[in-house]
Amino acid sequence: MASYSQAGCLIDYTPSAAVAAGDVVLLADLVTVAPRAIAANALGAVSVDGVWSIAKASGAVSQGALLYWDATNSVVTTTASTHKRAGKAAAAAASGDASVMVILNVG
Repeated sequence: MASYSQAGCLIDYTPSAAVAAGDVVLLADLVTVAPRAIAANALGAVSVDGVWSIAKASGAVSQGALLYWDATNSVVTTTASTHKRAGKAAAAAASGDASVMVILNVG
């Protein structure tokens, strides 16, 4: 049996180290973004949905392409490898673009 708890676009998160606004935070297999700064060991919230501009790896990205979080390089990529699924591209991005619009956690 389930009971409703919250809308789910933001979830509680207490980081062990400070998190800056806009940082991508990986929670196991869940890619999230901190909409506001969160101090170390303080309760804050991270977003699990929405469209975010996130730094991307080199190469062009097609609109609708699956994107994965490369935690080593702190970018999204179209290469699955061992990376965690971040979502899909909301818009195309050219090879020279530094970022891509990502619809978090769809796909």
